[in-house]
Amino acid sequence: MSLLVLGTASHVGKSTVVAALCRVLSNRGIRVAPFKSQNMSLNSYVTREGAEIGIAQAMQAFAARLEPDADMNPILLKPKGEMVSQVVVRGRPWKDLSISEYYRETDELLSVAVASARRLIKEYGHIVAEGAGGAAELNLYSRDIANIRIERELCLPVLLVADIERGGVFAQVYGTLTLLPEDIRSRIMGIIINKFRGDPALFSDGVKMIENLCGVPVLGVLPVFSIPLPSEDSLSLGDKQSGSLPVKIAVIRLPRISNFTDFERLERHAAVHYVNPGAPLDGYDCIIIPGTKNTVEDLLMLQSSGTAAGIILAREQGIPVIGICGGYQMLGKEIIDEGIESCRGRYAGLGLLRVTTRFSRYEKVTEQVQRTARSAGPILSHMGLVKGYEIHMGETERAGDDEAFSGEGAVSPDGMVIGTYLHGLFENPPAVHALLSYLYSRKGLVFQPDSPDDDRDAYEDLAAEFERHIRLDPIIALFCD
Repeated sequence: MSLLVLGTASHVGKSTVVAALCRVLSNRGIRVAPFKSQNMSLNSYVTREGAEIGIAQAMQAFAARLEPDADMNPILLKPKGEMVSQVVVRGRPWKDLSISEYYRETDELLSVAVASARRLIKEYGHIVAEGAGGAAELNLYSRDIANIRIERELCLPVLLVADIERGGVFAQVYGTLTLLPEDIRSRIMGIIINKFRGDPALFSDGVKMIENLCGVPVLGVLPVFSIPLPSEDSLSLGDKQSGSLPVKIAVIRLPRISNFTDFERLERHAAVHYVNPGAPLDGYDCIIIPGTKNTVEDLLMLQSSGTAAGIILAREQGIPVIGICGGYQMLGKEIIDEGIESCRGRYAGLGLLRVTTRFSRYEKVTEQVQRTARSAGPILSHMGLVKGYEIHMGETERAGDDEAFSGEGAVSPDGMVIGTYLHGLFENPPAVHALLSYLYSRKGLVFQPDSPDDDRDAYEDLAAEFERHIRLDPIIALFCD
């Protein structure tokens, strides 16, 4: 048997619960794979085979001690703006669709998702599946391939997750159960209350009330905890705390920001601020332009808001500027779009690197890579060998600047402007050390790198937290039949 984890709303913690269950089950010798039929996120990951999936499913695969696989997230929606998303099917870009066009494709896409789930069950024996958003969206039932329709195809026991931190947890749980179709409601085997602040035992009366009201057992109350797991999507940006560390890094919060998980390791040692276009950039020690799902539109936003001018001024003042993926493309002299990313035309870039990017084909580079940083300037010279993954459309040609990494990227002559397609760069401890050592040294400080404890297995910590607060016997029994 397998399990489907549904939520009362978006951002209630479904992804974390699935990851915890994957590690708990793996620790008991039970082979299990994560699965999410349809995900909408601009934080993605590239598998060894070059397939693009949601980063949450990659994280869950690692928790299950598996290599991420395209079947774990067969449908990925990457919003581009104007109610249009790129649809990635089994790891490959399929086509751009408006929401109304997408709904006309749901029967076909459901069949793809069901086939992926069944392949995973055949290979691994079990899946822990994750729904999307809130389960009880009445107006979506006929086309909800992430919750209702996938459950009707797979007929799995269901675990419902609610977020008490948002308030109204009784209404969340009771309302969701009441509004679910009877055939789905009858499969709810348990409830988890997530994100409780304080001692979970203080909610014991609330647990009894929910059980009496709903007739479904509450399997536990999970507290708020700070285990460093990758953020699933942009909803997580609102949860970030920048702290008061001595080094301040500005990550431009582009309207279509993607893969901001690239910078989460930096957050351990620097005050990383996600700065909206138009906000001042004074006082930052480094500026990073992240990836984006629409380079042209977000470049135009930087220019119209004044942020582009602020970045150029910071560069003139000796502040390091780093662009990753779409941010790298923006740092160049020009972007030529043949109607692939946005409207056909030629768009002036920030002009901080002598490169030109052309969007001429609806094809995407998706591959895991390992590269050596060039000996150029005070940052790259200390990075050495790094690994990560590329996810991008467009081809970028250098016209004067040296490569930043072997075979890719660009760096200014003084090494203070760096552009690369390498997602995951700052998940490499040597890259973190190289950047932060330089930024700390400019303030007369010495950077202290991570201790071995900082790199402990976060999934073990997550599983231990889960075991401490959740009654697992009813869940484990599902996987032992």
